[in-house]
Amino acid sequence: MADIRLIVGLGNPGPEYENTRHNAGEWFLNQLADTFHTPLKAESKFFGKTARVTIAGQDVRLLYPTTFMNKSGQAVAALANFYRIEPEQILVAFDELDLPPGVAKYKVGGSSSQNGIKDIVARLGNNRDFLRLRIGIGHPGHKSRVTGHVLGKPPSDEKAAIDSAIDEAVRCTEILLKGDLKQAQNRLHSHKG
Repeated sequence: MADIRLIVGLGNPGPEYENTRHNAGEWFLNQLADTFHTPLKAESKFFGKTARVTIAGQDVRLLYPTTFMNKSGQAVAALANFYRIEPEQILVAFDELDLPPGVAKYKVGGSSSQNGIKDIVARLGNNRDFLRLRIGIGHPGHKSRVTGHVLGKPPSDEKAAIDSAIDEAVRCTEILLKGDLKQAQNRLHSHKG
């Protein structure tokens, strides 16, 4: 499971979205790119920004789709098909309403109500077997407030908690790529932001 060749961070493009909760996946990807001193560069054929890094001795592509969240699968499928990357070799980081800020968890496959994940599943031929990094942003309490919540900027205490979880997730990425999903899960899931 740890043969990860593509790490994707989901979000919406443009300055009006960059500090919103919906871009937590992008925050993770940017921090990962910074950790490995590799800037993301726009690549139109992959509908996003990409980079190539070596993590734990493995060649890994980083991808931030710039297609808007609901069409994230367009970018993921384009890059995965080009480099012959299987769904099982993909890690997708995204904002998760069902986890509180300060919590991040790995999950293999399954369903999701997150629109970016739904589009990726559809574009990968309904294959759900990719690894997900769910970054908690909390739930506003009622479904009528979800859109405003995910497209809103978190207050500073919430942002600090989310950043803490992202920091830990970046550290766990190396453990994950060394081939130990269980150890990466145990460490990340016990983190309290």
